[in-house]
Amino acid sequence: MRIKTLICNCKGLSAPFRNSDMNTLPFEIESDVDVDYAIVHPQLCGAGGSKVMEDVLRSAEDDPDTFVIVGACEPEAQQKLFKKTLRKTGFDQDHLVAIDIRSTTNGGILDRLRDKIEALVQPKEKHH
Repeated sequence: MRIKTLICNCKGLSAPFRNSDMNTLPFEIESDVDVDYAIVHPQLCGAGGSKVMEDVLRSAEDDPDTFVIVGACEPEAQQKLFKKTLRKTGFDQDHLVAIDIRSTTNGGILDRLRDKIEALVQPKEKHH
């Protein structure tokens, strides 16, 4: 399983992100969690963020073992915000995984990522 991690800090202006350090977070993710890479974008639902999302999804669309985890606002909002990009790229919506990273520290974000990755791995291990 390959995991690409995209982190959004909602323009860096939203109060729920004030306890996390987005400058050090990508390094911490790549050092502490088994992912291919981690990037931070200030607004994944904006025009530039949508282009980044398209590039990442297109690079993984033919790889059934790749998951893209997006840490940002509430997962339900992410599903709505990224619906058009998913349609445009044809990426498997079950492989785009949303997690809520609001109102926590970098350590809390790392814990949420680890929990989500563990949940993705568990079903696969049961089938082998």
